[in-house]
Amino acid sequence: MSRIDVKKTYKLFIGGQFPRSESGRSYEITGADGKFIANPALASRKDLRDAVTAAKSALPGWSGATAFNRGQILYRIAEIMEGRRDQFVAEILALEGGTTKAATAQVTEAIDLWVWYAGWCDKISTIAGATNPIAGPYYNFTIPEELGVVGVIAEQKESLLGLIAAIAPVISTGNTAVVIASEKRPLPAITLSEALATSDLPAGVLNILTGKVSELAPWLASHMEIDGLDVTGVNSKIESELRIAGAENLKRIHRFNKAQSPERMLAFMEAKTVWHPIGV
Repeated sequence: MSRIDVKKTYKLFIGGQFPRSESGRSYEITGADGKFIANPALASRKDLRDAVTAAKSALPGWSGATAFNRGQILYRIAEIMEGRRDQFVAEILALEGGTTKAATAQVTEAIDLWVWYAGWCDKISTIAGATNPIAGPYYNFTIPEELGVVGVIAEQKESLLGLIAAIAPVISTGNTAVVIASEKRPLPAITLSEALATSDLPAGVLNILTGKVSELAPWLASHMEIDGLDVTGVNSKIESELRIAGAENLKRIHRFNKAQSPERMLAFMEAKTVWHPIGV
């Protein structure tokens, strides 16, 4: 007797939950060979607002956690991804084509990125902070802090590595994120969200949406509760439009060329200066 073919439903990841789009919409994605792969959820503007609300709610707890604890959780994500390595490789092969060797290398590099940024969590304040020389009876310290809620438009070609290169540095410093996954290759992002759900990462720290970048990105850029935006995943024309939309609340907007760099952490951090009188 033949068994039923169990098809996977690819959903959004918002506030630690896996909802379908509130609109009920989905869209078709095809593999490197042009054949049908799946119908993931097509996120709407309302889904994006829900994701921002979840990220905003999670911000105090995540930014208030110790840097060492954040590093432990990022390392835990790497551990869980290691256990799902074969699934990530299969999805990359199906969507991007290429060789098994290249897909495996992408997964390995993505896992290693989590470990690398996990190690930076309790060290970045030493690099970015300072004790400032003051001409007076005061101590003056500069302390790096999280920016807030960061919007991320993931790199479109390398569906897993491009995503993790964007989100790992953002959350390592205490920010929370709303992410638009690769439009045509979203499956590794959805599989990653399943790993996140069991990784000790608090609900709402990372929220992953699948859908049309052209539909979601303008709302991501103009949302007043989003403090920063990574536009690495869009072309220069769309980037210009997003910079205009993000100017309303002086949103910090960046594009990056390197996957592994402390600059990606510092880009979405604030500098807090503290004055303290010298005691007798």
